[in-house]
Amino acid sequence: MQVILIQDVNNLGGINEVVNVKNGYGRNFLIPKKLAVEASPSNMKQLEERLKQQAKKEAKLLAEINNVIAVLKDGILKIGAKTGTSGKIFGSVTSVQIARAIREQKGYEIDRRRISILDDVKELGTFKAKIDFGNGNETEIEFEVIAE
Repeated sequence: MQVILIQDVNNLGGINEVVNVKNGYGRNFLIPKKLAVEASPSNMKQLEERLKQQAKKEAKLLAEINNVIAVLKDGILKIGAKTGTSGKIFGSVTSVQIARAIREQKGYEIDRRRISILDDVKELGTFKAKIDFGNGNETEIEFEVIAE
């Protein structure tokens, strides 16, 4: 029996996947628990339409991510920090400060948990951070730590 999975099922498959299962498993477990529907021609057409809509949505999201990456790469972020007389900063620069600088200088709200700083930032200078947008989309940005 062929069924279309509505939800992810362990050891069977992921959402929107067509799988072959035994008749009893499909009829007595998957379909009543709303984990799958029978792979009838009408359900297959609905699946194709859902996959088309999902592909369009992913393409639109990818274009938006590429736009954000282009804006972030355009110019260096400037982050102010309090410094001592030797040029070392008090504390260090965190992902929260980078997220705030992106919001103020570039106009995009990026979650601080998506930002990872590649080096320890304990002095003035130029450093790099990586932003992960998910689905393998990531970029490196440069930021400059300046004295306040």
